[in-house]
Amino acid sequence: MKRNIKSFICIVLLAAFAMTASGCKPGGTGTARTGTVDLMKGITAQHMSFTPAAPEKAQTDRAAGFGVDLFKACFDGENNCLVSPLSVLSALSMTVNGAKGETLEAMEKTLGMTADELNRFYADYCTALPSGDKYKLNLANSIWFTSDPRLTVERSFLQTNADYYGAEIYKADFDDQTLSDINRWVKEKTDGMIPEILDRIPPEAVMYLINALAFDAEWETVYRENEVYTRDFTLENGEKREAEYMYSEHEAYIGDENADGFVKYYSGRKYAFAALLPKEGMTVAEYVKQLDGETLMKLLAGAGSESAAAVLPKFETKFDIELSKVLTAMGMGIAFDAEAADFSGLGVSSFGNIRISRVIHKTFISVDERGTKAGAATAVEMTDEAFYLEKEVVLNRPFVYMLIDCETNLPFFIGTMMDVEG
Repeated sequence: MKRNIKSFICIVLLAAFAMTASGCKPGGTGTARTGTVDLMKGITAQHMSFTPAAPEKAQTDRAAGFGVDLFKACFDGENNCLVSPLSVLSALSMTVNGAKGETLEAMEKTLGMTADELNRFYADYCTALPSGDKYKLNLANSIWFTSDPRLTVERSFLQTNADYYGAEIYKADFDDQTLSDINRWVKEKTDGMIPEILDRIPPEAVMYLINALAFDAEWETVYRENEVYTRDFTLENGEKREAEYMYSEHEAYIGDENADGFVKYYSGRKYAFAALLPKEGMTVAEYVKQLDGETLMKLLAGAGSESAAAVLPKFETKFDIELSKVLTAMGMGIAFDAEAADFSGLGVSSFGNIRISRVIHKTFISVDERGTKAGAATAVEMTDEAFYLEKEVVLNRPFVYMLIDCETNLPFFIGTMMDVEG
């Protein structure tokens, strides 16, 4: 059976999870943006001394397991899918530092590590990863708080996220200017690949915890003109699309009884692109259903024992999803519960309990002859129970009015106001 490579190519981002992150130095702070106040004033990041070394294998395996589970939950079986598990994990890991009780337990179980393990994993992972002239991975974190006095923030929460995540922390009015500032921050940190992360800031929003990453790398061997040609791309339903393909030899083969694939390296061999093609007779949905973190890590570990010729289509795609339903299904529904969520370690609001309202995730990838560019951003929106009205009626032009008897709703006066000075 012919199959849709574009659908399964999102598996590449799972490999990117194992490849991603450099340019994220624990302990860093940023410059306050227009319309905001730097909340790091009075908080000195510890500039913790992390020895450049890979995280423990057990933690990496658990992180990969979360990544595969997230991908499977986001893939609908039919359409292109593209997730960055590292971006989602980073934003949620910052959030975990404010969770307590059953909320903390549920988030730790879903993410696969305790809060302390998540903090150390992120710091170790970032510190150990390389960068070079022909490959770069920039990873950035920020936390934005409302300036509304109803919110009181725990300083220890800020300190932890400054120490381990290098989070830039801002206090803002949560108005249109803040919306613009947050979107500008994301656009800058993703090299313009994610132009905006938020479409609005609702009245009940009190905080955003945001991760942004940008990856840009050149192939180890750039494709030559005679290695690019046009041929059909066939969907699972048999429809054909014309596409440009890139041909190369001696790539590292990966595969098992369910799929064949390859790993193609970027310059310096510090990062790589990986793809998996289900065997004939198996749909992408069927393949993804049986995939898990252990299987994926085993496949990637076996790269290099055999070589293969690789035919890769040039493509560019973007994807966005709101993850509250996905993460609830994965086990952390309590974090979204207005009554049960416990984020008292983050702070308190005089307007009611704080919970996660939305987890917004956007991604972009472009693969061509020279290499790959990929960007992702994740925003965790925290809200309280602020009372607000969805509709507003402003009597600033002529109107009809009346006095009514509430027992019968009978108007006993009725009139029009055409001019308030009349």
